Amino acid sequence: MLYHVYELNHAVIAPLRAAADVGKYVFRNPYNPISYTGMGRSVAAALDVFSSATRRYGKPRFGLDEVKISGQPVPVTEEIVWRNTFCQLKHFKRDEALLRELGRLSEKRSDPRVLVVAPMSGHYATLLRGTVEAMLPEHEVYITDWRDARNIPLSEGGFDLDDFIDYIQAMIRRLGPGTHVMAVCQPGPGVLAASALMAAAGDPATPASLIIMGSPIDARRSPTEPNLLAEERPFEWFKTNMVMRVPFPNPGAMRLVYPGFVQLGSFMSMNKDRHIDAHWQYFRHLVSGDGDSVQKHREFYDEYLAVMDLPAEFYLQTIDKVFQRHLLPRGAFYHRDTLVDLGALRTTALMTVEGEKDDISGIGQTQAAHDLCVNIPERKKVDYIQPGVGHYGVFNGSRWRTEIQPRVRDFIRSNLA
Repeated sequence: MLYHVYELNHAVIAPLRAAADVGKYVFRNPYNPISYTGMGRSVAAALDVFSSATRRYGKPRFGLDEVKISGQPVPVTEEIVWRNTFCQLKHFKRDEALLRELGRLSEKRSDPRVLVVAPMSGHYATLLRGTVEAMLPEHEVYITDWRDARNIPLSEGGFDLDDFIDYIQAMIRRLGPGTHVMAVCQPGPGVLAASALMAAAGDPATPASLIIMGSPIDARRSPTEPNLLAEERPFEWFKTNMVMRVPFPNPGAMRLVYPGFVQLGSFMSMNKDRHIDAHWQYFRHLVSGDGDSVQKHREFYDEYLAVMDLPAEFYLQTIDKVFQRHLLPRGAFYHRDTLVDLGALRTTALMTVEGEKDDISGIGQTQAAHDLCVNIPERKKVDYIQPGVGHYGVFNGSRWRTEIQPRVRDFIRSNLA
């Protein structure tokens, strides 16, 4: 019912938002004398804030059309190299002719292949734009591009945590032996399980290395507010209150999902004062004509407010297995009928990255992977905690570019297959 109310609110507000869009252009029109007054700028700014806060945000573009390598711009094109119902694998293909000229592509040498597994937790893969951008100059980068469940017809079937692990294995096999896998946040447990299953089966495509960042491998360690919520509420509460059916006329009508707007509301409520202040500052920058600050605000919220629905099966299994019963660190995690043995990982190198101020995956939750992967040699393990950053700072922003990514790059190159 809540989903229907959400859709109804959008329908009711749509005419007001359209009027606000017209109004802000009227009050900014250079032929309108009021546009040069403080009142005119304030009205235009208020209408802009209203329009931005109430509109629906679609899937953003990566927009990574070129990358600089050795000081020279190299064109980048996006291509889909693997596709299934709930995900497609996107490759950021750099111009091969220029790479050969720069010595980055030859019969004897090419940049390492890196599969970036984006979180399937409400936001689109474009949330990792900065992650991809920093890796592109020195790596062949691929990323999981998860689909919005509200756009997938019910006839296409469901998608749960077991399917997620199957997808990860299929994509790793598509890229082949020697692939390095970077799991950002939520995918960590699934990626670790998928890699262990491949190692146990003697799969030649078992990842050369795993980089797990800000991930709830063992959510019992340094529990944060989301962790505590998951443990305090019974499983039936999540099933009853967090899962809803997609309303008509969406393509995925009647599919059970965990709606993206609910996840977004949870995230924003954790830092509501900061978001309120950000919009107040946005209003002030609009009035004062500070274009750079206005653009930065729009870029951030165009990404942050763009959300997708998750299949209910996947969401509920994640709550149950990862955040309530903690099956992976307890050695009781099954993929279908097979017990996942993390001890099967022997040749895969392991790096974990955490943020000192992470309020979503607390310190120690990602580090736990080292304790669980007992047969990976210590020389092939790296644990790094980045001072002064929160959850998003682990994979985005200046600290990621200047302090974390160089360490990830060196780790990958020291563990080439």
